[in-house]
Amino acid sequence: MKFTLTLLGTGGSAGLPQIGGADGSGDWGMCDPLEPRNARSRASAVVACGESRLLIDTSPELRLQLIANRIGRIDAVLFTHPHADHIAGLDEVRILNRLLGAPIPGYSTGQTWAELRRRFDYAFKPWVAPEPGLPPSFFRPVIETRLVAPGAIHTINGWNVNVIGQDHGFGPTLGLRFGNVAYCTDVVRFDDEALAQLRDLDTWVIDCFTRGPRHPSHANLEQVVAWEAQLRPRRTILTHMGPDMDYAALRASLPARMEPGYDGMIIEGEFV
Repeated sequence: MKFTLTLLGTGGSAGLPQIGGADGSGDWGMCDPLEPRNARSRASAVVACGESRLLIDTSPELRLQLIANRIGRIDAVLFTHPHADHIAGLDEVRILNRLLGAPIPGYSTGQTWAELRRRFDYAFKPWVAPEPGLPPSFFRPVIETRLVAPGAIHTINGWNVNVIGQDHGFGPTLGLRFGNVAYCTDVVRFDDEALAQLRDLDTWVIDCFTRGPRHPSHANLEQVVAWEAQLRPRRTILTHMGPDMDYAALRASLPARMEPGYDGMIIEGEFV
């Protein structure tokens, strides 16, 4: 059963360009502003198989991301962790509710749900279905919470999704494996169990914030190269990239089988 993984956003928590710059038009860091693949929104992704779509995180640019990628319907959402760059677009779920005509199933850990309820309490209030013959009304997002656990395989949209525990430095996050493809954003360390879940991959999308020194909460290029040599996926794609990660410079210098991702990149996979 084939599927696609669309990288809606591949930037770090501030996006690229960041706010600022000499004339206020944006700070590109070490990245070439004339290379369109250096323009990066915050990290979200969509897995699509047949008519079903799973949204991974609700970035601040979610509305623009879905429109740019012509994705007009979402059937479920999964949150990897509750940092602002991965959840600040949660209110856009109300439009997804309208398109679906129903509450949207949401998947995450109890810890993440507790934080989301604290910040977006209105999205988790009881929803009353309309009277027979009347259309559903969604003036706020409506999410039905479901728990997932690291190290387990969960059924989402009828697919088997392998949930991977990750260390983000300041707290845990979730990586996800869909058949022969894995998506691992916001991670600085993997334990042995997580590494075992990442073996025998065709494509691995992995957090790589910087080419510079080690970062307290994100992998740098040195770490990713070491993981890649250990796991040996056929293809490794970098995401959650910061202002020193110029697309052309990376393409010219990365080891074989490694490449930078970009907003709108579509990856093909298969549930095996």
